[in-house]
Amino acid sequence: MNAQKFIILMIFLVIPSILLGVTYSQDRRGFQVNSYIVVDFHSKKILSAKDINKRVQVASLTKIATSMVVLDWADATNIDLGNNLIIPQSASLIGGPNQLGLIPGDQMSIRDALYSALLGSNNWAAEALAYHVGRDLLLREGKRGDPVKEFVKNMNALARNNGAKNTKFTNPHGMDHLGKPPFSCASDVARLAIYAMNKASFSFICSQKQREVSVLKQEGLRKFLIKNTNKNLGIDDIDGIKTGQTSKAGPCLAVAAEKQALVRELADGKKQVIPRRLIVVVLGAQDRFAASRSLLLRGWQKFEAWNSQGRQVLNRNEFLSTIRE
Repeated sequence: MNAQKFIILMIFLVIPSILLGVTYSQDRRGFQVNSYIVVDFHSKKILSAKDINKRVQVASLTKIATSMVVLDWADATNIDLGNNLIIPQSASLIGGPNQLGLIPGDQMSIRDALYSALLGSNNWAAEALAYHVGRDLLLREGKRGDPVKEFVKNMNALARNNGAKNTKFTNPHGMDHLGKPPFSCASDVARLAIYAMNKASFSFICSQKQREVSVLKQEGLRKFLIKNTNKNLGIDDIDGIKTGQTSKAGPCLAVAAEKQALVRELADGKKQVIPRRLIVVVLGAQDRFAASRSLLLRGWQKFEAWNSQGRQVLNRNEFLSTIRE
């Protein structure tokens, strides 16, 4: 390669990283990624890992926790997700894309706000969910305060209760350009993903490729078609979970994939059923979709090898703890 071609190649490789504000390292598998984890959903066996406890920004992967606080609240209070919420004034301060053209005062159902936040990664919808639920939590406890801050307290409590040790959410949407940025890590996002995918309502929402939502505006009801930002959905048995990207976080992605359970006959004639579902989290990956698929395929290979070897356990650190310690 002559000098001119080398310089051109370096420009194409380096400048995108500079513009994103992210420093990448080359993984031995050929893709560039900051940190990642591949874990068996059921046993919590870690199959592949790199810097899984490194504190970084995770952008809209934050909305996994946001959605779970909302869904847990709805279950605990028997609230109908068809009830409407109002877009608060605070949403106008977030910035970022506003695909639905939302303005303070607009109304939409809690369910449609969840779809907007998870599929379309809408920050306004996430803020509205936090304000609505946070206000209800304050009222039920007879307290005063900022509804969004109250909601974020519950997000952090949810993370801690699922074993997270390197996570601090500061908002419900994951934007990191105002004030002290929030942070998490690959292992903690995986913990939240495992918790979330155990809930049928969450796993159903994030598995949808698109959804029509309704917004009640001053001029009347408008309908929008939201498309899932997860381009891996439906490929290699992938059925979730969430994308995220900011200039500080870089491209991020959490995916889940499920295969048909293995059924084996044991020596005593009984049958053993081994469920198969993997969670992959990639943070700061230049090509998050290709990186996650590559890690997923290798993860299945390691999972099958572990099974064939009798699911041996040599060290408890081989497993991801999802219990508060």
